[in-house]
Amino acid sequence: MPSIQKRGGSYRVTISCGYDANRKQIRKTKTYRPVPGMTPRQIEKEVNRFAIVFEASVKNGEYLDAGRIRLCDFCPQYMEIVSKVLSPVTCSAYERVIQQYILPILGHFRLTEIRPFHIQMFVQQLQTAGNAHGRQVDSLSASSVRRYFVVLQSILGRALKLGMIASNPADSERIELPFADNAQTDIFTKEEAEQMLQCLEKEPSQNQLLVHLAILTGCRRGELLALTWDDIDYDTGIITVSKSNYQMPGGEVRTKTPKTRGSIRQVAVPEYCLEMLRAYQEKQPELLTGENKGKWIFTRADGSPMPPQRATRWFSDFLFRNHLRHRKFHSLRHTSATLLLLNGTDIKTVSARLGHTQLSTTNRYVHALSEADLNAAKLLGRLFAGGDEAEEPPK
Repeated sequence: MPSIQKRGGSYRVTISCGYDANRKQIRKTKTYRPVPGMTPRQIEKEVNRFAIVFEASVKNGEYLDAGRIRLCDFCPQYMEIVSKVLSPVTCSAYERVIQQYILPILGHFRLTEIRPFHIQMFVQQLQTAGNAHGRQVDSLSASSVRRYFVVLQSILGRALKLGMIASNPADSERIELPFADNAQTDIFTKEEAEQMLQCLEKEPSQNQLLVHLAILTGCRRGELLALTWDDIDYDTGIITVSKSNYQMPGGEVRTKTPKTRGSIRQVAVPEYCLEMLRAYQEKQPELLTGENKGKWIFTRADGSPMPPQRATRWFSDFLFRNHLRHRKFHSLRHTSATLLLLNGTDIKTVSARLGHTQLSTTNRYVHALSEADLNAAKLLGRLFAGGDEAEEPPK
């Protein structure tokens, strides 16, 4: 709410813009001077209109004196903006990076003072343990440095969009980043998947269904746990994936819709999976003790949605008990994509099933195509070199 103070023949309007990194309140002021000859009632009406317009311009980032604003003053405004589109978990991670790494090194700079040189020094300082303006900063891995750089790049990118700086000094083309090996996509081979599914038969129905759906749909963990019974169309064999569950630090499970339209999709599943779903839907009410029955597919005992961490812990324990090599639950998604590609599904279809908005994201599974191509070359070599045509191709 704007504060209006009369000062002689003018009025000073003050807008609160939150707090900076030192918890000091940020204020913006602007002076309104009435036109001579206006009546007191006209002045009152006009100054209130002036205050409303001024407040709107401040909130929209149109009245920010970027020449004086430091990075530590802008970060709270940045977080307020991105909190509308990012999940609370992601916002919490961004806030940690800002407070622990970005502000100790660059927070004292004015936005207009930051140059690519300063960004490069930031990157190098993250790679070397030392003291940054009174705060000890530990050295980080190359992948962590890249992740934290992306947060800084996003902050300055937002400042650019708001017209506060002329260019983004954290442009990737200007900065030399440490090389990080692409993490190898860990999957279950066809044989390992078959062994895992055999062991799964001894598990509760809900857990069996969770793993089968993970492999068949390629859905993310949060997407699977957000599935409700009305997402299943038994007539068409289509599952609608339109939301995702995540867990707050205190344990509360919340639901969100995806940021990108491509993540909302429909995925077909085979008939045997539909039979599993039908059987479990009939059985589920008998297994639940609470009043939250009939909505979520994967639940706690009281019918409330299963926390993502519980699914992860169960899967890790399941692999251990059955002497299977440990992999993350997310590996089931990678396995789904890889098996589809190995069996001839085109990459565009795989990308759509996974909910990727760009084919380049799906290219991480190109190693599957390379393996298939190598097997094809070996088969042709045997055929044209006088080998046994009936011999099975290598697996």
